[in-house]
Amino acid sequence: MPEPVILIASGDLRLSANQVCWPAQQEVEEKVMEAIRRMGRAVRRGHPYDPEKGHGFIDSQKRGLEVFREIPADAPIVVVEAVWQYSHHVFPGLLTHRGPILTIANWSGQWPGLVGLLNLNACLTKAGVRYSTLWSADFTDDFFLDGLRRWLDGETLVHDTSHARPLKQFKLPPRPAKVGREVARELKTRKAIMGIFDEGCMGMYNAIIPDELLHRTGVFKERLSQSALYAAMLRVPDEEAREVRAWLEDKGLRFITGPNPETDLTDDQILWQCKMYIAAVRIADEFGCDTIGIQYQQGLKDLAPASDLVEGLLNNVDRPPVRDPKTGRILYEGQALPHFNEVDECAGLDALVTNRVWRRLGFDPETTLHDVRYGEPYNGEFVWVFEISGGAPPAHFIGGYRGAVSERQPPMYFPMGGGTLKGVSKPGEIVWSRVFVDNGKLKVDLGRAKVVELPPEETERRWRITTPQWPIMHAVTYGITRDQMMARHKSNHIQVAYAPDAEGANMALAAKAAAFKELGLDVFICGDNHGL
Repeated sequence: MPEPVILIASGDLRLSANQVCWPAQQEVEEKVMEAIRRMGRAVRRGHPYDPEKGHGFIDSQKRGLEVFREIPADAPIVVVEAVWQYSHHVFPGLLTHRGPILTIANWSGQWPGLVGLLNLNACLTKAGVRYSTLWSADFTDDFFLDGLRRWLDGETLVHDTSHARPLKQFKLPPRPAKVGREVARELKTRKAIMGIFDEGCMGMYNAIIPDELLHRTGVFKERLSQSALYAAMLRVPDEEAREVRAWLEDKGLRFITGPNPETDLTDDQILWQCKMYIAAVRIADEFGCDTIGIQYQQGLKDLAPASDLVEGLLNNVDRPPVRDPKTGRILYEGQALPHFNEVDECAGLDALVTNRVWRRLGFDPETTLHDVRYGEPYNGEFVWVFEISGGAPPAHFIGGYRGAVSERQPPMYFPMGGGTLKGVSKPGEIVWSRVFVDNGKLKVDLGRAKVVELPPEETERRWRITTPQWPIMHAVTYGITRDQMMARHKSNHIQVAYAPDAEGANMALAAKAAAFKELGLDVFICGDNHGL
């Protein structure tokens, strides 16, 4: 008789998020368990529902260790996710588990279960843990049921990732190849500093680049503290912060405010976000940082409003000036200061290289990461919802600042509030990428995509079924199916940057590929329409 399948569910650390999302998680778990039982296998939860907390998630690393101590070491484990989750809650147990592991997410935009799945998969990949993965809208489709059946029969699932091909299979055009090599050699020679305001956000082990791998690229970490950032915020005069807001409003950014700080964006929250912006730029300059990342969750969430407005502004060339308080010098004048959301160091290295390559090519260097949040077909094409959790550079939006609004972050994630930097990404040609660590090696996937403009009602519908306060990008990846992207992509995050046109995007991709090769990464070209 085969051992029963053990089902576990990693959740958020934030109680409010776990409580709100639990009904969706429960519904998905029931469907997965029903599918397993129909195939003749017994299945049980590896941890009970907690009536005092009002949810059944593993909500901390401590709890995860307790749960795994009661799970037989050779038992088949299914990790089911309908929500955003903190991978380190279950990672220690999965790292040493001897039995087969299957990760599953629901194909839904409601809560970011797909995002949680991609992060957990990337963490397991980084650590060299063997696992299988599946996703489904309703858990009755052939893709899911066939995969589940094969996994229950002892097979490790292998999905089609033929869209990702090693760079050595291509010949790079001479000009962009030369540009990329020059950028990389300058980076390795002159070196650069990556400022990190507290490492390791929300259990994203995959987002931490080991120092010995990062150093080979010429980039070195300056480990900063969010406590120092908060202290610097306290020293910013109110008048300076008000000048930042006035600059933004003159540019056309609209702040959607209200009277209740628990549910509305307030003037006081905006004031503190503007102080954070000033403080972050000043600290970056003090330490000579070429790129910075602010963790926010969990360190600052109980002290200050969200960092997302700050992050979107930093990634924009046209942004409020910040002066050195002693000399009056404008810091990073005429430049973006690349910021990597949630201190995702893989995105930080990517953003830095992108910024350098794009500037060398004479292209607008604004770049950002997004969550690979969701996607649906539209007019015969599969259109992804790329949706960063708060702020993207206004240069990416239809209308720029005048097309942007700042709305209060959702209370269940952001108790202190704070505004987002929200807009609809403009149609155009982009290069997408992801740097990742795979079993001790630094790698990067590069591909091409187009951003499409959907009708306003379709954009609003997609916002309603995801998170309406966050900026959105409607992306169509060239030559890559939904399932290929899910099977291959080793992160919940994807980096994007615009080019003037398709020809320019192809040139930028080639230059970036050459730069990463010169920096020592294993480079993979994904999909088609990339000009190689």
